[in-house]
Amino acid sequence: MEENELLRKRLKELAEKAWQNNVYTFTGFLGLSDLSCFYEMEKELDFIPAVCFGGSEDAERAMIRFGSPELFGYEEEFPIVCLKIRPLQQKFADDLSHRDFLGALMNLGIDRSTLGDIILKDNQGFLFCSRSIAPFIMENLSKVKHTSILCEETKDFPVTRQEDLTEVKIQTASERIDGVMAKVYRLSRSESIELFRQKKVFVNGRLCENNSRLLKPGDRISVRGYGKFIYTEKQGISKKGKLNAAVLVYGRK
Repeated sequence: MEENELLRKRLKELAEKAWQNNVYTFTGFLGLSDLSCFYEMEKELDFIPAVCFGGSEDAERAMIRFGSPELFGYEEEFPIVCLKIRPLQQKFADDLSHRDFLGALMNLGIDRSTLGDIILKDNQGFLFCSRSIAPFIMENLSKVKHTSILCEETKDFPVTRQEDLTEVKIQTASERIDGVMAKVYRLSRSESIELFRQKKVFVNGRLCENNSRLLKPGDRISVRGYGKFIYTEKQGISKKGKLNAAVLVYGRK
């Protein structure tokens, strides 16, 4: 609770600084819970335009920028760069996971708020990070797990395409989010509901505590510890009266 109050205070300070000084202000990278806190404050902060961005359209960890070209008369990009982290010799490399890349970065003593999402592709990591920390990472990150790596700035990072998502068809009683989640992640209804109590469910980047919420096509659901999916559409009713529906799941092969 205390951390939440400190974040609220910091957000308000950044918003007021941007408004009073006519300059853009930026947060560090925020996770889903912190971003949800910002969304709760939107009315309180509506005196200044604000945008969330994490380096790519699908990024979960994102910075908030207070200010806009319309208000200030000039543009300032987010201070975000993408670093490509690749094995020096791919054929001798370990199979590297998200945890391996993040662990190697945290072992450098880096503040988590300077690090955004890590995208994995072909045993390489693409890291969104603050521009200010990028030189330090490139100079000091030499190994991930037991694999020697090369770290360089890039503008060519993977983006999530339709073909990278796996369509999963489900049957559920309704479009209630707890029922859909239970089917997607093979949970019991009580296990699904418990995730709402633990504040692990986010819809379109916002914390969702209403387990009976009805999903709409295009809703993006993130569940901590399980992954994320997009609810796409209902596809009619089965002979037994169940709702046929489809979702697109990230990272499932």
